[in-house]
Amino acid sequence: MTNLKRRTNALAPLAVIRRILHIRHATALLMLLAVTALAVPAFAADGVVNVNTADQDQLTLLPRVGPALAQRIIEYRDANGELSGTEDLMLVRGIGEKTFELLEPWVAVDGETTLSQKVRTAEAQERLARGDEEGGR
Repeated sequence: MTNLKRRTNALAPLAVIRRILHIRHATALLMLLAVTALAVPAFAADGVVNVNTADQDQLTLLPRVGPALAQRIIEYRDANGELSGTEDLMLVRGIGEKTFELLEPWVAVDGETTLSQKVRTAEAQERLARGDEEGGR
């Protein structure tokens, strides 16, 4: 019995090391998956919304734009005419500087609306953090 107890005690540090390595391995794998998910553009929304011609459904594809804000954009456009630049969106109640920064890569004032899926806020913030401004102006 004493011999078995000594052997078990001798193996205890190996079990602790194995647990630590398992946790570190799992953490590294999770970090790799997170980085890979951010780097894969295949699932990213691509395209722009022409705010001068878009209907309510098209405007709601933009991040942080729901039906009420889309309606205010349309009402502003109807009352004041076409927007001359994307920055004019900040004249619409509910769109401040921070919201405009999130919208900017996906808005245009001419051309066709080519955005076909909803831009999620996390995606917009990640794109903003990278300094990626592919959208039209």
